Amino acid sequence: MLTAEGCLQRRKNFWARVPTGVDWVLIGDARHVQYFSNFRINPISFSADQRCLLLLQRSGSATLLADNFVRRTAVTDPVVDDEIIIPWYTHKKSVTNRDHALLTALEECRDRWSTTSGRVEAEGVTQVVAAAVAETALPLPMNGPDQSLVSVGTLIRELRRQKLPDEIELLKRCMSACDAGHAAVFTAATAGATELDVYLAIQRASELAAGCACVVYGDFRATNAEVHKAGGLPTEYVLRDGDLFIADYSVVIHGYRSDFTNTIAVGDPTDDQLRQFEACRDALLAAESVLKAGIRASDVYDAASAVLLKRGYPALAHHCGHGLGMEHPEPPILVSESDDVLLDGDVITLEPGLYIEGVGGMRFEHNYVVRPNGAERLSNHQIGLTDA
Repeated sequence: MLTAEGCLQRRKNFWARVPTGVDWVLIGDARHVQYFSNFRINPISFSADQRCLLLLQRSGSATLLADNFVRRTAVTDPVVDDEIIIPWYTHKKSVTNRDHALLTALEECRDRWSTTSGRVEAEGVTQVVAAAVAETALPLPMNGPDQSLVSVGTLIRELRRQKLPDEIELLKRCMSACDAGHAAVFTAATAGATELDVYLAIQRASELAAGCACVVYGDFRATNAEVHKAGGLPTEYVLRDGDLFIADYSVVIHGYRSDFTNTIAVGDPTDDQLRQFEACRDALLAAESVLKAGIRASDVYDAASAVLLKRGYPALAHHCGHGLGMEHPEPPILVSESDDVLLDGDVITLEPGLYIEGVGGMRFEHNYVVRPNGAERLSNHQIGLTDA
């Protein structure tokens, strides 16, 4: 989970970028509430997809605003100075419009925002919440890293790129669970099994390794000579000898996610499949070799794509990788025309792939944290068509 030290540092970093004259900011994106307070609405609960708010004040204080059913989904105590929890459902009375509980909470802490000027994360709050604080909310922009003017939501997303130690540790936990799921694929992806069978094996192994219920999502699909590119949720398709099974998925724990891939040969791989794998593997290694803070994302793409071209294959048809954290995908985006530059603390994927008619599709992926002199690999699953 996120630590108190990390949450306080993220708030400090945020306020260092907020113009003077702004004394409070109202955060409404649930991911950003968590980013600054460690409070997360459990997605596997009765309150999934509900809302909460976080009132940050320049003085350093933070106030969580939520209804009682949202509050009880938290698996850890939030890092806040105060909580205003509205009893929306009490098992005794009829319920009202749930979103209006947040308006009640705002009114209860009116003294914290009505006498000074502030800002609203417009991307994250409802129109009715924005209207409730409009009397003192200023239309002031924030400063981006290049001194361009950005919104509150954009500023937070820029800050999110450079992960603090508690975020790295949480991502490592996600990746350890994802590693366990990949180990299970070698046994599960056999002729006669369905794509759904393999997915269920991955989910079970991942959640057992995580030690908690978590979200496992991504691509769990077979490719072959007839269907060389496929993605999405698993189906009832029955695997056959000669197929390739792509397991490209994330394990989400407390809002942060891993994302890495392996492709398994069902039965013995053909010579064409082995050559395709070697090209993808070497493209991954080439991209990994150039990773460091300050390098252009497009240069990483070029390093991987050059290997494929040299082997007689087409250039990389999709991104070479992307950022990781609380969304999918996040900046930086490693594509041929990217304007992104890698930063110290970026957590990224590398995932070169090839999709060849008459053979099948495959990709292979690892996750890394970028540092000034290189990158640390965070994922540890076995790359290869077989477990040999």
